[in-house]
Amino acid sequence: MALTELETARVRRALAAFLTRRRPPPHLRARVDLGYRVAGQSVEIIETRPRWRGPPGEVMEHGIAKTTFVRSRGTWRVFWMRQNLKWYSYEPAPEVRSIDDFCRVVDQDQFGCFFG
Repeated sequence: MALTELETARVRRALAAFLTRRRPPPHLRARVDLGYRVAGQSVEIIETRPRWRGPPGEVMEHGIAKTTFVRSRGTWRVFWMRQNLKWYSYEPAPEVRSIDDFCRVVDQDQFGCFFG
């Protein structure tokens, strides 16, 4: 089941604030940028950059962090992408209570899992 309109609005507000803090300066955004996408009950923070081998203008995306809303518990599960390109539970905080808490965990990046 997808997020409700109210939940989607909360996600957009929280991620807009997060991106305001974490995006690179405007003059670098053509080379590297941050964004997000919402799919079903999941929100994924992504890094975008031009493909270094390929047609000009083609962009590649790399997942930074992911959260999935567990409606039955009212919590958000937190994931990070390992070197093998698979999502793993973020053990210091495997679940958070809100999308704002998710953004805070990713922004702090206590163990360097999200931004290195």
